Amino acid sequence: MVDLINHGVYLLDGVVSDAAPGHVSPDEARENTITYGILRSHDVDGGKGKKMRIRFDAMVSHDITYVGIIQTARASGLEKFPLPYAMTNCHNSLCAVGGTINEDDHVFGLSAAKKYGGIYVPANQAVIHQYAREALTKCGNMILGSDSHTRYGSLGNMGVGEGGGELVKQLLRNTWDINAPEVVLVWLEGTPRHGIGPHDVAISLVKAVFENGFVKNKVLEFAGPGVASLPIDFRNGIDVMTTETTCLSSIWITDDKVREYYEMHGRAADYKKLEPGKVAYYDSMIRIDLSTQESMIALPFHPSNAYSIHELQADPERILRAVEEDARKRFGDKISIDLLSKIHNGKVVADQGIIAGCSGGTYDNLSEAATILKGKSIGNDYFTMSAYPQSTPVYLATTRNHIAEELLEAGVVIKPAFCGPCFGAGDVPSNNGFSIRHTTRNFPNREGSKPGQGQISLVSLMDARSIAATAANGGVITAATDIEYNDTHKPYQFDDRIYKSRIYNGFGHADLSQELRYGPNIKDWPMIYPMEKNMLVELAAVIHDPVTTTDELIPSGETSSYRSNPLKLSEFALSRRVPEYVGLSKRIQGEDLRRRAGDVPANVAAALAKVGASASDTSFGSCVFANRPGDGSAREQAASCQKVLGGDANICYEYATKRYRSNCINWGLVPFTIAPETAFEYKPGDFVFVPGIREAILSGKEEIDAKVITASGVSDIHLYFNNLTPVEREILADGCLMNYYMNHK
Repeated sequence: MVDLINHGVYLLDGVVSDAAPGHVSPDEARENTITYGILRSHDVDGGKGKKMRIRFDAMVSHDITYVGIIQTARASGLEKFPLPYAMTNCHNSLCAVGGTINEDDHVFGLSAAKKYGGIYVPANQAVIHQYAREALTKCGNMILGSDSHTRYGSLGNMGVGEGGGELVKQLLRNTWDINAPEVVLVWLEGTPRHGIGPHDVAISLVKAVFENGFVKNKVLEFAGPGVASLPIDFRNGIDVMTTETTCLSSIWITDDKVREYYEMHGRAADYKKLEPGKVAYYDSMIRIDLSTQESMIALPFHPSNAYSIHELQADPERILRAVEEDARKRFGDKISIDLLSKIHNGKVVADQGIIAGCSGGTYDNLSEAATILKGKSIGNDYFTMSAYPQSTPVYLATTRNHIAEELLEAGVVIKPAFCGPCFGAGDVPSNNGFSIRHTTRNFPNREGSKPGQGQISLVSLMDARSIAATAANGGVITAATDIEYNDTHKPYQFDDRIYKSRIYNGFGHADLSQELRYGPNIKDWPMIYPMEKNMLVELAAVIHDPVTTTDELIPSGETSSYRSNPLKLSEFALSRRVPEYVGLSKRIQGEDLRRRAGDVPANVAAALAKVGASASDTSFGSCVFANRPGDGSAREQAASCQKVLGGDANICYEYATKRYRSNCINWGLVPFTIAPETAFEYKPGDFVFVPGIREAILSGKEEIDAKVITASGVSDIHLYFNNLTPVEREILADGCLMNYYMNHK
């Protein structure tokens, strides 16, 4: 169903060819992709260089990130928002943790929109990416979001998810700097069978490319005859999940269905036809035959851990036992997992079904789910089900067209627009509960369970159609292709009257006389020191998992309620993966403060004596080692919390995503890597000494010899810090992005 072609291909007048035309080189023909047409038009340097400095057309943030972004921008000299910037309230809108602090942040957001000229979307009006689709996208444009699932390529608008620091740069009219990316052609053929939905295709794509890194930091460009067979909601559902492939961004050809979408949303002028030039070159290719797509399930703990539903039900014991073994490797004896108990009479049975968020809560998904459940019941046993329309216009359409009515009659609970089920702040399953969800992720710790406290729940991803089929079948996992149904609901019609009543759109109308409204939880960033001549770090966490997600680096869910209080939030760093990390980091940070005051702690002095260095020009901080950190969310707190706790560096073999590495740089954490063949056998409490790091960073070096100091002696280690821009080097030397801006006013 998904074939990977790991060599360059040409698209010649819409026909795929391995043969190179004699009159054009790959570099020249790559410029004829849709991708390069958009990127070059947003590159402030113009030309056709290997480096790009991008300015975006619009930005989006939600209520876990926008307070920190605005606070950072204010400290860096913000005057007003120079581009449309929408702040949605879709992540902590239902959380009660911490009393008033969530609504205090929302009030702060509205006051910032009034002061600086922003767009404020109140709680439960829309999830972040649906609002962007409905109001901000334009064919040929680019949107930057402080959320990893910022993807609008199916509407002809390139979306990029990054940490808050990158949004701050745009607010200050600086740029997003990247190497000119490779482009992967995603060639769609055929038509999906009845019962197949966008999550089925997306899960198959993630399964094919995640583990092997086939598309990492590349742009996916969707084309081919199969595109025409897909409704817009179907395209959006595939597109938003491209984040899970670790690609940089995505873009699709546009057609009459896209034009009709813009017309329906009252923005006909924002449509234009996008297609590759007559001769376009792609660095590799993915061929997807939609006609052979099966109904899929992605089992814990990643969207790539995927099987067809038929495969799972044919051999459930073997497949679920493998998930149990994976859980034991991850969490040891902290949890007691019993997924095999979900096998009843030879079939796997779920405890919960959820359709929600930017990927699940679409009109088409809810319409087909209601059709499947019409006249049926989810029952009054342990199985439960909730549905979250992704915006108030979508919700309104489901009520007008009897979709909400049919879901409610079947026993489905309908809830307002909210991202909570995607990150553990809503519909958290019971301990050992097995939840099937049309949401974006099923990472460990992300569904709300706390393995460190003996709690474990298990989330699998499925398409809304198969979730509804499962609900209609008493919770027995069922492929929607195995049932008959005919969706006769009316097509979606967008009505923006609710938005006109509730959304504050102040772009272009900044009023600096407006006062920002602060709640008691909103705190400024603490003092962050510049880099010193040498660096000594103590390992505070050593993680050898294949991948460490941002949800493990800083847990989501209720902890995010403290997002506007850097010191309070940092208390949760790595709390569900390495509970001792915070205590170790605080001890290291306290010892550095003593060093700065002239009272050098004995352990620091002893370590420096072994390498002949002085405490007067050598910083002392904490460090995290992980094999491959940073998969998942764009939340900058995964890095800022390390910095707030005195972190100076990370060491790894590879950063899972560009956005996490960018967050590290913007918060002054040197993003060290080591060669794949290097054995990292050190443990918390060991030291790494990096001599002359400041000069090496500022002089443009990309590698350095360092020393590891352990109880048994001193050994060599070679560290890399490749692909840093000149500005990123200055940011690291200054200590963080805020310091950089304060030093360059």
